[in-house]
Amino acid sequence: MNAVVRPGGLRLVWQEVRHNRLLWLLVFVPVVLVAEHVVHASGQVLFVLSVLAIVPLAALLSHATESVAASTGDAVGGLLNATLGNLTELVIALTALGAGQYMLVKGSIAGAIVTNSLFMLGASLVLGGLRHHTQEFNAATARLQAAMLFIATVALLVPSLVPDEGERAQVFIQELSLVLALLLAATYALGLYFSLKTHKEFFGSARAQEADEGEHEATWPPAVAVAVLAGVTVLVALVSEIFVGSVEVAADALGMSDAFVGFVVVALVGAAAEIASAFSAARKNRLDLSVGIALGSSAQIALFVAPVLVLASYFLGPEPMTLQFWPSAVAMMFLATLTVTLVCSGGRSAWFLGVLLLAVYLTFATALYLLPPRA
Repeated sequence: MNAVVRPGGLRLVWQEVRHNRLLWLLVFVPVVLVAEHVVHASGQVLFVLSVLAIVPLAALLSHATESVAASTGDAVGGLLNATLGNLTELVIALTALGAGQYMLVKGSIAGAIVTNSLFMLGASLVLGGLRHHTQEFNAATARLQAAMLFIATVALLVPSLVPDEGERAQVFIQELSLVLALLLAATYALGLYFSLKTHKEFFGSARAQEADEGEHEATWPPAVAVAVLAGVTVLVALVSEIFVGSVEVAADALGMSDAFVGFVVVALVGAAAEIASAFSAARKNRLDLSVGIALGSSAQIALFVAPVLVLASYFLGPEPMTLQFWPSAVAMMFLATLTVTLVCSGGRSAWFLGVLLLAVYLTFATALYLLPPRA
């Protein structure tokens, strides 16, 4: 690409940083790099600083991805959003993968699925419901995403049922996980083709007038968006390395297991930008967008990110990673999928339905904190 980012493009990025308060946290990016490489701060300090640095980087990545997708058309744009929408979580997980912290990786996968489907959607329903008495959304889209989540949960359940005893069982679980990773990735690709190409007429908004009612921030020119995307990805990789390196020290000091850090902290930090977008859309009575972000991101993690991590472990990790999760993680993903299916089946919502989703999420997080899984 020969495009050059002109001063006008940099001005657009600066304007976005000025007007988006979440991006003010970008000041912590150089702070955490200095704290790691110059000051050699403690693990707890680096953990907190890296979390504060990743949040605005995720927001910047999200806006750059939307800008690139806006200039490529629906089909390619949808694929780009699907591929890059969870880039922050993917980079963090790849860094942890290289460090051999598989419990953190699996916790982040399970946590992203549960956090997006229960916390993000539940809080969106509460915020939207408190401002608007009732809200409507496309039930067909919600049912498709919930069905894809259910398929993924079933695929994750199978290797978790295999007794983890002996070398032969481990080889079988690795082979099974590899086959399931390819199957899940193929299912996700076909799901994209179905919703974006062959049957896209079924997945429009439930409110026709909601198409483009002067939406939030303007998109950036492609050259600017691609440059920001490349630069921020590098920064996310650098900060993620510090984050993963400080997790164990901070977790011990704060009484958290690697599974809890992955399930709650990584999931919330990585999805910060998507959470903000979902909340904003719900308050504007654009619940279709909120549901699409929450469930679409969950399905993307289960059917795309998890398989990519399994395949990447053959090259980056000390040994191949399997899709064998601890039993309570599979149960939480399965119950989260069932809960979302029940709540979203009617295409109508009120604030109390969001409370129910949040109650389930807090139950899971509390249980995992008080009773961490065995390593």
